[in-house]
Amino acid sequence: MPPSASVDVPLDSPFDTLFEGVLLDMDGTLIDSIAAVERSWIRWSHEYGIDPLRLTGFHGVTAANVIAELLPQDARDAAHRRIRDIEVADVEGIVVLPGAGELLDVLADGGVPTAIVTSGTHDLAEARIRATRLRHPPVVVTASDVERGKPWPDPWLEGARRLGVDPTACLVVEDSVAGLQAARAAGCPALVAVLGTAPPDQLGSVADLVVPDLSALKVVVDKGRVRLLGPRV
Repeated sequence: MPPSASVDVPLDSPFDTLFEGVLLDMDGTLIDSIAAVERSWIRWSHEYGIDPLRLTGFHGVTAANVIAELLPQDARDAAHRRIRDIEVADVEGIVVLPGAGELLDVLADGGVPTAIVTSGTHDLAEARIRATRLRHPPVVVTASDVERGKPWPDPWLEGARRLGVDPTACLVVEDSVAGLQAARAAGCPALVAVLGTAPPDQLGSVADLVVPDLSALKVVVDKGRVRLLGPRV
């Protein structure tokens, strides 16, 4: 069954349509990996002599873009390899968030083109999907697949391209401000923000709808397309 409805979607909202594809962030949206992320980046920052407080505000941004803000050019490639090794090796405590498994099942069973679009690299995304036994959608776009990751729109555009769907016909679900801004820049018309890693007011300034988790959403599928419903329907 679809996740139960507990949010009100106005009939004149950007959700009052059938979407041809769904693009989902992973960390903080489908899975809770925050503890592993924090452990990994704190370890990395200590190895590179960086105050961990300088990492504040980078959630949803690719590792390469974070490192570009912190280290000189000649140190970035090695630093990027190092954080990838640390993160891939640390999957302890990563769990699927409420409603995520059910939503992926509904979309897959209904034939809705669905992609995970994550700021992690390919090896990291696959490690976390395996660790959580999350249902693997047919398309997973990672930072390894695009020249410019979030906060650039490229990952969302690539996800839509691989699904064969125009980004203007895609529903996006994301938990970070940077990711939401990137999706908006990609032309995606309907953005759902999941609480947990950013304050509600910041998410609400970009997203069209903010929910506590994916169990708050109710979707219906019609001939391979999906509509987001509120409890009044």
